[in-house]
Amino acid sequence: MNGIAFRIGVVAPGSPLAEGVAERVQALAATLYPRRPPAIRFHPQCFLRHGHFAGDDDARAAALIEVANDPALDAVWIARGGYGSCRIAEQVLPRLGEAARAKSWLGYSDAGTLLAGLYRHGIGRAAHGPMPADIGRDGGEAAVARALAWLVEGAPDALEPSVVPGIRTAAFNITILSNLLGTPFEPDLSDHVLMLEEVAEHHYRIDRSLFHITSTPGIRRVAGIRLGRCSPIRHPLFGARRHRP
Repeated sequence: MNGIAFRIGVVAPGSPLAEGVAERVQALAATLYPRRPPAIRFHPQCFLRHGHFAGDDDARAAALIEVANDPALDAVWIARGGYGSCRIAEQVLPRLGEAARAKSWLGYSDAGTLLAGLYRHGIGRAAHGPMPADIGRDGGEAAVARALAWLVEGAPDALEPSVVPGIRTAAFNITILSNLLGTPFEPDLSDHVLMLEEVAEHHYRIDRSLFHITSTPGIRRVAGIRLGRCSPIRHPLFGARRHRP
């Protein structure tokens, strides 16, 4: 990089970031890379609030397009999950230029719809992995450190140990993949190892989504499926009173 610090743009296509996250992530990056810390730029849109979202649809789309098309940035890091990426993906993808195609992209959960669309259209180098908001959870600093190791160094040991060089691999949250199948964002996963995980869903919803995923013709062309962690499982209330007309 000719002495220039690696430059990461953070944007929130779904929910807003909590206060203090940016400072904690930047401080961790400075500790991990004291000689040349990466320049992590949090777009102001990350902290907007419009109901559940980090700004309305137009604001989130505009920020994502701005960060993606900025030639001064090397990577796009999705700030956090939540909900919202699918609402802006069709607006964003056609407006991504050459600078967006040269970037690494990192996120998971809600960001899976965008990452799938990027992969389908051959835009950038997309990966399923930790986001800045993860710094607030148990083990969060280690997760964010792995994300930075992949973004800044392309470190092989930042990858899931089962990933084999030379074998195409894709990873998704189960609910996100189930919802995007049959849409314009569904990528061709033929001959890929498909890795699946889920966070905070009911067991029956996970089961229902897996039925949908494994019944889809395109998914039946994958090389295999690896099921990762699904936790914590939400438990429904049994015996609750049901509404009757």
